[in-house]
Amino acid sequence: MTAPLSLAQFNLLKDAEEYFEFFGLTYDPQIVNINRLHILRKFSQLVEGVDKNQSEAEILAAYSRELRNAYDLFVTSNSVEQKLFKVFKDKPKNVVMLSDIEVE
Repeated sequence: MTAPLSLAQFNLLKDAEEYFEFFGLTYDPQIVNINRLHILRKFSQLVEGVDKNQSEAEILAAYSRELRNAYDLFVTSNSVEQKLFKVFKDKPKNVVMLSDIEVE
């Protein structure tokens, strides 16, 4: 019999793989290796919306769901499409897009 998960244990996690193992979620190591920072960034954004007035078990269940949601997003998408980091959001200043050119 294993001890129930706790927020104290959760707060000690550092690596993406540790999060998946903590929640007992299956994952493709190759997807995690390629999208590690993006998965964790999206997960961080998603858990901000979790109601912290729930029980510890309910919070951890919500965190588990949100980690799965973040991971699943990168199974079907990529970091450029998701634009989670500033570098992907900023429009280059020295580039003219073809869509910006008008024909008269």
